[in-house]
Amino acid sequence: MTTPKQDMNAMRVLRGLENSDPSVRLRAALTVGTTPDPQHIDTLIARCAVEPEFSVREMLTWALLRHPPELTVTKLTDELRSERAQARSQALHTLSKIGDRRGWPAITRALLTDADDEVARSAWRAAVVLVTPGGEPELATVLSTQFGRGGREMQLSLSRALIALGEVVMPILRAAMADPDPRVRGHAVATQRLMRDPDAGFEFAIEAAKRVVALGPTAVKG
Repeated sequence: MTTPKQDMNAMRVLRGLENSDPSVRLRAALTVGTTPDPQHIDTLIARCAVEPEFSVREMLTWALLRHPPELTVTKLTDELRSERAQARSQALHTLSKIGDRRGWPAITRALLTDADDEVARSAWRAAVVLVTPGGEPELATVLSTQFGRGGREMQLSLSRALIALGEVVMPILRAAMADPDPRVRGHAVATQRLMRDPDAGFEFAIEAAKRVVALGPTAVKG
């Protein structure tokens, strides 16, 4: 049972999370994480959905990580059904940091192919962390539907996710390298090259893939 003084301190900290000054919000999130209290979890998750500052969002995530997964994972997976894109992306980001595989069933195909780029990228990162053993081929198949999506950073995020799944992605890469869409072929070729030579860098892999794709399908081989 909390004392009136503790309740007042808690209210002051939680009000700090809504302060107009981001430095105040950052300190408030740090305070909550330093002295974790289960009654603050809902407030932290709700603030993640609307917080505009990246550094504050990261501190909010850290504060959530300071609480037991038994208390946070279910609440975070509930947040994945939110209509607010930031709520979904931040919940996915936090789930990936927690790394508790109880969150895996909530990583749906809809999230992995979400129209919002940040949600999709967060879902890819969370999925490769949380996927249960044996689920990698099915996950890779879903991820492969996103080949050619977005700009360089988006494509690099997908490539990294696929590479993290290991050798199970090779048949899927080979199939994508024969796709009629040159963006899909190029992205698949770049992913394969990056997988073989991580030190080459994605920019180099993309440029090399462009040259291969320009030569036509006969030049695209695993």
